[in-house]
Amino acid sequence: MVEVWWPLLGAVIPAIVSGQAWRIRKRRAEEQRLKSVRGREKSSEEIFVCERVCTSKRMLKKVGSFSKDPTPDTCVTVCGVSQLDACADACARTVCVNQHQVPNWNDICLRRCQSECLRLSNSSDAS
Repeated sequence: MVEVWWPLLGAVIPAIVSGQAWRIRKRRAEEQRLKSVRGREKSSEEIFVCERVCTSKRMLKKVGSFSKDPTPDTCVTVCGVSQLDACADACARTVCVNQHQVPNWNDICLRRCQSECLRLSNSSDAS
């Protein structure tokens, strides 16, 4: 009876290990992207970087339940010395404006909103 489990165990363990490796690689890539954005501060030619964040259905879906009572279909444009600063401020003013009782949820809301803002900003720059 024990012999039946060995092939099953041999198939499950590599799947779990590869799934973990994929998640770690994805997280490291996200951290690297955020580090590279932090380094892009104003140059002599650029005084401000402006970002527009809206509480669209797509943004609220990305942030999930971490945004508390957002006002749908509102937008704000914020300028800062870097994309990261502008996105953080815009997210704090629109999507993550109402504070949760659980402090960690506020941080998660800001991180997810920031990440989506930066991703959308970089995809529009590439176009």
